[in-house]
Amino acid sequence: MKRIWKRVAVAVSAVVALIGAYVGSGAAGGTPIQDAAGGALSASSTAIAPDGPAFSIWSVVYAGLVGYAVLQLFRTANDDRHGRLVVPAILSLLLNAAWILSVQFGWLWASEPIIVALLAVLVWTFSILRRTRSTGVVEAVLTDGTFGLYLGWVCVATAANTAAVLTAAGFRGFGLGQDVWGVAIAAVAGLVGVLVAFWGRGRLAPAASLAWGLAWVAVARFDGPLVSVPTAVTAVVAAVAVVVVTVAVRARAGRSGAREERATTPGFGRADSVAG
Repeated sequence: MKRIWKRVAVAVSAVVALIGAYVGSGAAGGTPIQDAAGGALSASSTAIAPDGPAFSIWSVVYAGLVGYAVLQLFRTANDDRHGRLVVPAILSLLLNAAWILSVQFGWLWASEPIIVALLAVLVWTFSILRRTRSTGVVEAVLTDGTFGLYLGWVCVATAANTAAVLTAAGFRGFGLGQDVWGVAIAAVAGLVGVLVAFWGRGRLAPAASLAWGLAWVAVARFDGPLVSVPTAVTAVVAAVAVVVVTVAVRARAGRSGAREERATTPGFGRADSVAG
């Protein structure tokens, strides 16, 4: 019964997150996130804010989260892995809804600790995923893929949210200017993506969403109310670096895995280990 209630709790949390997303979209009569809190999160608010279409990735993430909630609700295998994911999955879903509501109510100051906590929880989730194995393609897509996309996008969202909160609080960047800060933050986001690539042994989902976010930061800085060519160029370079490094690490991990498999296959054994 305890296991069943844990599964139900994840499913209920997913429903709460969906309701939050519905409210945050403005469909329920509220203000769309990019226009809420006085437009603090709009594409023209800070040098690191992505252009509007970037947020369409939430549709993919939410679809994946619903799929994951259903998968874990009816799972018949891999109980240990899903058991470890229960708490961080629930926290990520509830924090997501809390962040949307904090912005909707204009509590921008509250959105920062919430999104930082969300990022920390997703790092925790990712660490569980990389230490355990999926049991098939469906689980790999709905669990690893979804939370990977979630993590990569929230990395970008945290940077944008932090910049928005500081700007709204009157921070003026110690007089360094938007170009300097935009370049610095875009470079750090790219570095984070590279580190995740190595840590995750080349997982594609985090790299895809992080590169997606950086690409839309570049679009917003090349053309719009807040143009910053240095930031745009840095964002493009960072996005490309994340993708290239991730693919290279994944290829290397694949070759290493193939050597290990041959080493444990009868007929290869010790000779293959020496050759590798």
